[in-house]
Amino acid sequence: MNRFLKLAIVGLVASCGGGGNYKAPRNLENACAIAAERPAYMRAMKATERRWGVPVHVQMATIHQESKFIGNARTPHQYALGIIPIGRQSSAYGYSQALDSTWDDYRKQTGNRRARRDDIRDATDFMGWYMNGTARMLGVSKWDAGAQYLAYHEGRSGFTRGSHRGKPWLMTVAGNVQARAEVYRGQLASCR
Repeated sequence: MNRFLKLAIVGLVASCGGGGNYKAPRNLENACAIAAERPAYMRAMKATERRWGVPVHVQMATIHQESKFIGNARTPHQYALGIIPIGRQSSAYGYSQALDSTWDDYRKQTGNRRARRDDIRDATDFMGWYMNGTARMLGVSKWDAGAQYLAYHEGRSGFTRGSHRGKPWLMTVAGNVQARAEVYRGQLASCR
């Protein structure tokens, strides 16, 4: 068999398999159910909590808001004249909905050059890295899911400028993230 044919077969096999399970867990309302269905999620979030100090319930609430735990989540397409696709709303992708530029910063600063946004371990580590930086630079508690979410969504400079204050819908979302984090915290305490 020639070398080209071998490479073609390997490429075909590689493209057919793997990829991971990107579907959301069945019950997003219960942290214990998520942990039971996807133990790898809990291992990843606990590793992030140990490394960066960001509590599991804060990570879970943020991931719920950003991607509903869908590993290959993307922002919707934008359309010109309502029918002509002109690209996505942003480069946000994966569990954490990290933007290309912020993801690149994370990979450079942590040395994790092979990190992938659709890998739960990398996504939670990114989230911990970002929220740790927000705590260090802006003094936002790692336990304050609502404020951390606002800084995550708006970026640290936007948060510092108060850009979120002119967006009532975003303030509501941040309140929902805070409330979900508290629910998840209580659930996790009972299922451990």
